Amino acid sequence: MFESYYQDDIDAVNAKFEAQKIAFAPLSFQAARALRDFGILELVSKSRRKGITVKEISEKTGLSEYGVGVLMEMGLGMGMLKLKKDSPEDNLLYTLSKVGFFVMTDDMTRVNMDFSEDVCYAGADDLAESIKNGKPEGLKHFGKWTTVYEGLSQCSDQFKKSWFGFDHFYSDLAFPEALPIVYSKPVKRLFDIGGNTAKWAIQCCKYNPDVQVSIIDLPGQTAVAEKNAKAAGFENRISTIPCNVLDSTTEFPKGADAIWMSQFLDCFSLHQITKILKKIHPAASSETDIYVLEPIWDKQRFEAAAYSLQATSLYFTCIANGNSKMYRFNELKNAIEDGGFELKEAHHNLGINCYTLFRFRKK
Repeated sequence: MFESYYQDDIDAVNAKFEAQKIAFAPLSFQAARALRDFGILELVSKSRRKGITVKEISEKTGLSEYGVGVLMEMGLGMGMLKLKKDSPEDNLLYTLSKVGFFVMTDDMTRVNMDFSEDVCYAGADDLAESIKNGKPEGLKHFGKWTTVYEGLSQCSDQFKKSWFGFDHFYSDLAFPEALPIVYSKPVKRLFDIGGNTAKWAIQCCKYNPDVQVSIIDLPGQTAVAEKNAKAAGFENRISTIPCNVLDSTTEFPKGADAIWMSQFLDCFSLHQITKILKKIHPAASSETDIYVLEPIWDKQRFEAAAYSLQATSLYFTCIANGNSKMYRFNELKNAIEDGGFELKEAHHNLGINCYTLFRFRKK
């Protein structure tokens, strides 16, 4: 855990400033997006140390001086922009700060901002109701589904672009480090539960020429997975099993050397995770390795990453399903072990986003 979680050593003046940032967060977020998407940050960046004025930005973008002015003043307040010390009072010269640079160029920041806007923003207003009712009340802005996964294939292209961009950005970066671990032992048949668009399955087929992968997921997801597997030339090695893993009639097939779940269990409550593992239990042999790849917020190297995961939990609350989150190490481990499994090893810090790869076997 980070020291800041235990210590409250900020002075009152700065604590109050932080409180104001929270109070105006919806407006500052939209201002940051506008500064990025209108190309204002890029124009400021190109001015380098010389700096650039509101009027010059207005002329280059076609936006009014008023509009550019309020955005850049907010950018100054957010620390995304800085002023040149020798700027004339009536013609301020703006330069780009380190914060502004990351908002403009950092892939993680871009993915998070697009996800927050296109997937979370409209439904975030229903967060309190979601917590009261135990349901994702914000999901109604996109469709009449119980969970986002049921309607994901029916959502708008922009929604899907940002949702999958967010999902793949994090997990995909851990795949290259996870593959040698999974295939350090012979794996001829692998079940990918929650295989989504077949990203992992395709990587497995590229890495190991002998493995056969079965993707187990909702019908909407398996339909997409089949198309992607065929496009990659692996339709003969990647099969699908469409089902709802929580359905009481669903039974998992036997015969897998390894069962893989990547960013899947965080889509369920702890009680549901245990239920899923109890259903997997009879399908696994004593030699079947159960791999779980998850971003664990109390195992992150950087506080910014932990913050992002804590914020992502709120997406699950008000949009995805109303009852899951990004878990701490012990609470996820315990929920899986309650399903009849035992942790054999855990690999931390996989990929630049610090994923944890758990390996379990039947007790």
